[in-house]
Amino acid sequence: MLANAARNAFANSRPTLRFRGCLRLKTTVNASKRRLASTATIPASADDKNIIPLFDQPEIGGPWASTSSTGLFGHPFLSSPTGFTALANSTLRRAQLLTERVLQAGRSREELLKVVKNLDRLSDLLCGVIDLAELVRNAHPSVQWVRAADEVYETLCEYMNELNTHVGLYEVLKRVLSDPEIVKSLSREAHETALIFWRDFERSGIQLPPEQRNQVVSLSTEIIVLGRQFLHEAASPRPPATITASELSDLKDKGMGVRLQQQARFTQRDLHVYPGSLQAQMIMQSAPSEEPRRKLYIAANSSTPEQISTLENLLRARAKLARLVGKESYAHMALADKMAKSPENVNHFLDTLLNHTRPLARKALHTLSLRKQAYLGLPSEPVIQAWDRDYYCPPEAPAPPAALPPLTPGTVFMALSRLFKHLYGVTLRTADIPHGETWHADVRKLEVVDEDGSVMGWIYADLFARKGKATGAAHYTVRCSRRTDNDDEAGDLALPGLELTEAERQSLQLSKDFEARGRGIVGGRDGVYQLPVIVLLCDFPRPTAQRGATVLEWHEVMTLFHEMGHAMHSMIGRTEYQNVSGTRCATDFVELPSILMERFLTSTRVLSLFDQNSTTSVLQTGSRHEDACHHIDTHHQILLAIMDQAYHSSAVMADDFDSTATHANLQDSRGLIPYVPGTSYQTQFGHLFGYGATYYSYLFDRAIASRVWGQLFSGGPLDRHTGEKYKAEILQFGGGKDPWSMVSALLDVPELEVGNAHAMREIGRWKTEDEAGMTSRH
Repeated sequence: MLANAARNAFANSRPTLRFRGCLRLKTTVNASKRRLASTATIPASADDKNIIPLFDQPEIGGPWASTSSTGLFGHPFLSSPTGFTALANSTLRRAQLLTERVLQAGRSREELLKVVKNLDRLSDLLCGVIDLAELVRNAHPSVQWVRAADEVYETLCEYMNELNTHVGLYEVLKRVLSDPEIVKSLSREAHETALIFWRDFERSGIQLPPEQRNQVVSLSTEIIVLGRQFLHEAASPRPPATITASELSDLKDKGMGVRLQQQARFTQRDLHVYPGSLQAQMIMQSAPSEEPRRKLYIAANSSTPEQISTLENLLRARAKLARLVGKESYAHMALADKMAKSPENVNHFLDTLLNHTRPLARKALHTLSLRKQAYLGLPSEPVIQAWDRDYYCPPEAPAPPAALPPLTPGTVFMALSRLFKHLYGVTLRTADIPHGETWHADVRKLEVVDEDGSVMGWIYADLFARKGKATGAAHYTVRCSRRTDNDDEAGDLALPGLELTEAERQSLQLSKDFEARGRGIVGGRDGVYQLPVIVLLCDFPRPTAQRGATVLEWHEVMTLFHEMGHAMHSMIGRTEYQNVSGTRCATDFVELPSILMERFLTSTRVLSLFDQNSTTSVLQTGSRHEDACHHIDTHHQILLAIMDQAYHSSAVMADDFDSTATHANLQDSRGLIPYVPGTSYQTQFGHLFGYGATYYSYLFDRAIASRVWGQLFSGGPLDRHTGEKYKAEILQFGGGKDPWSMVSALLDVPELEVGNAHAMREIGRWKTEDEAGMTSRH
């Protein structure tokens, strides 16, 4: 499922800022009992081993603790909320000066040649503070800091929205892209960056008359407001279901179930059970009677008329916006710069995937139907209803493919460091944290170190749950990579007629100091680069003196591997322009590195890295099998992706558009489990806002990741040559190269490079073929 998408979906409204939510891959269990060929691995280094106590003993002091004091991320002026506000004001003034410089670029050809660079600098200048504000809003325990971050966020985003509808900036960029000699002088990366700005301008209706352009701004604001309301309503509790005592007879659960039965008998009253509660989950999985499960399912998927209206108003506002800027639908507008390119291509992929998945899902439903028939003693197979899924096929927590000792966060990060050493020659190393550098004492800092000893960037890990902190898992790019030695900052102050007082120059210095921190020489690259700063947020239980180190569930281990896939994309993606750096790439490409990272957890050779003293593969257990119900879930997810496309098509402009009827028709015509009258799940599908028209991305990248794993890594998951190839073909480019050409080169499938309907269908076939052909792998 998507992690953190709903909470951070507002970032999608920021011009040139591309938040990428995180998706998790559901894994299956490898269970054949055999030892794979033993292959020696690189032993854990002292730096690797030092990572373990860093995370597992946070209540105990260590070399990473310091008595010196500084501000957030080492910026002295960020030691108080007022300093954050001062930084925002300084940044805004510098942005205004840089904007004026771009507007006056026509005064010389030399300045025109610098327009793309200066637009990227302008974006990075604002993004650096906006992204920090986004992190503070979700992680900082201080109300004052959060309030200041909200104000900073709103102020700078408002200015960024002004820039996105600035006709003067558009005309300058148009002049640059209309000059053949200038275009010829641009690198591929610079040209892609220029096109990103061009598309952002067009999406904002820059080419429209003033009145219609104002309508675009108004609709964009309306979409943000409706989106916030939709997400709030999607997360709101649903009303309870009324369950009678007689409906709870013969519960399979003898713990909570017995207590519920006793409660009902003692009070002689009906029970009110809230959807999503532990009691509701228990009833759905262990109540033989169909009626309480039916009631809970309907309650869990109910909506008020107001909630449905909010969603439909959001969808219509998006459709109106798309029409204003000359697009047939919002999906056509949103997909223009994605790998899919159009909703027609998305549907080619989803149709192919659905056709390949349907037989497997039907087989799974047949198994469930036989179970239901046997239980009820029926003469023929009954229909499986939506509320039968968890009872006849109780969900199982993900489990490792081998017997492993308890895994702690420190052990997992140690293993990740060893894995990256094998693949990329990159390791993780503990780093000192002066007092005040982080927003909470739980936060730990790691240096990402290249094999030549140079620091590539920093990862701040805020892993443990606490009151007021956002839930879920997320990867924040607080600062991304870009080249800085050719910035020509002096030119920003060389504008004709510009005279700054000494006080104004000192004010500007605050932003300059913020921007200048953390720069270095990157191996194999000319010039000086801004080094990435990444924050990982999770909500694992805190270690305590009584319980000791936190022991992670397997799905939490998967979460860390997933998020670190994003982190390494940010670290290795060395580009000259921040708009194409690391994870700033197409939505339907960005999840490939993170989902691929999860596949490494299916390898026994990789699992051996969790043991700091081991250099051989661990013992696999049992024979590999697929959870049959997994195919039911995949089929359902494909339907949600199809529904997402339908909701963002031109159909929403019809007077009689009904989101519930659309959902019901889709379920009855293409689903395998009947639609339940009275339900309207769509109002809880929060990804419709953050991933509007792009929800297919998870399935799409999962298919590509399956093929990359099977073709490149499954036979040698620790092979340096393969890791270097993956780094050279995929990770280093970020969004600076066409994703289709990257995937085509990596997998040596030339026909993919065109990225047409045929390519989308081909990837739709990969998913099922790879899963159906899965065998025990190294």
